[in-house]
Amino acid sequence: MKIEQIYTGCLAQGAYYITSDGEAAIIDPLREIQPYLDRLERDAVKLKYIFETHFHADFVSGHVDLSKETGAPIVYGPNAACEFDCISAKDGQEFKIGKVTIKVLHTPGHTMESTTFLLIDENEKDHAIFSGDTLFIGDVGRPDLAQKAAGMTQDQLAGILFHSLRNKIMTLADDVIVYPAHGAGSACGKNMSKETVSTIGNQKATNYALRANMTEAEFIEEVTDGLLPPPAYFSMNVAMNKQGYESFESVLNNGMKAINVKDFEAVAEETGALILDTRSAADFSKGFIPQSINIGINGDFAPWVGTLIANVKQPIILITADGMEEETVTRLSRVGFDTIIGHLEGGFEAWQDAGFETDTVNRITAEQFANEVNIETDKIIDIRKETEYAAEHIEDAYSKPLAYINDWVKDINPNEHFYLHCAGGYRSMIAASILQARGFRNFSEVEGGFGAISKTNLPKSDFVCQSKVLK
Repeated sequence: MKIEQIYTGCLAQGAYYITSDGEAAIIDPLREIQPYLDRLERDAVKLKYIFETHFHADFVSGHVDLSKETGAPIVYGPNAACEFDCISAKDGQEFKIGKVTIKVLHTPGHTMESTTFLLIDENEKDHAIFSGDTLFIGDVGRPDLAQKAAGMTQDQLAGILFHSLRNKIMTLADDVIVYPAHGAGSACGKNMSKETVSTIGNQKATNYALRANMTEAEFIEEVTDGLLPPPAYFSMNVAMNKQGYESFESVLNNGMKAINVKDFEAVAEETGALILDTRSAADFSKGFIPQSINIGINGDFAPWVGTLIANVKQPIILITADGMEEETVTRLSRVGFDTIIGHLEGGFEAWQDAGFETDTVNRITAEQFANEVNIETDKIIDIRKETEYAAEHIEDAYSKPLAYINDWVKDINPNEHFYLHCAGGYRSMIAASILQARGFRNFSEVEGGFGAISKTNLPKSDFVCQSKVLK
């Protein structure tokens, strides 16, 4: 028996590949399936089952394509209403893979079909659980995502999750390994560890939600406290995972179409496409196509695309660094953005060489910022998360998280200059591109963000003035 965790950092997502005696199972696969097919061929094993812990909201699974390619059935837990062929297994049902067994533990609460898969080894010993979004390392799944589908409140779902954890998970032996679907950085929980593997015993000792003396009321209060609104694309990803989707190969072929610089504007106008520039913040600031939005590929790319563009059906034309076209299309498809028209042939350099109009961002260094800003009179916008701002921030800075830019942008006075920063410059360049696309040019974006600013002599504070926090 072999178990491999295939972890994808930009999604903070774990898929699992299990083999035993010539057979294999894959749990929660990513959208692009070729790596799995290559691995199956290399290991000379047959894929027997594709297990899905629930209908994922933060990414589009590769289950449908993988099943079509291999013939392996897709297995969900109880209550899974697929619009394609799948097995909606019963609680306690068992599936054999070689000499090991996968047992279905129905653990609703995150969603009503949420299921934990228990791996029983060849010696009939409970070896590991694949807990999906039911149990994370340091946290549990948020109970607010499936309210509409379940016809329940988040408190009711949290109560169901409480009993799932106590009755199905915490009764397992302490040495059973925990393999979750996500780690730190995922929006599916709020307090996840950077660790991606643990044990039941360790989680009982360290996970706030598994305290032995915790009441149901305490669990509901603590699990629901501080939940941020889910990104808008979540519900669209759930629909794709339930209903099926266009094949990844088709999406990739469309995205790999090269659009000549002379045809670029016409194609963008005809299709209503958003121009998405995935180059680094540093490169983007020095020159870009007017109205394009920058979300750099070398960062939390897919989650920010999902959060800020939101509508997965939005047509997109790409501008990438040389050779990054396929990687960009792949990452977009993972979160359901399949309407990719193509990419600019030759990238921004081709546009610039052709003599077309370009734009720049007024980016200044932290030292420049420190030398010219007047803390008492100048406006400073900190677009980091509320928790980052609360920990430490520049005195008198306003907290306006990037995730809510569509809410606070309407309050900007176009005649008042302001400074814009995040933690390191990645998010502030996203914000800068959005602001300039909407006609705002009255700001300076600070290179290096708070990380660089904190090394200057500017006064910092951990006191949160509530009037300066976005509500």
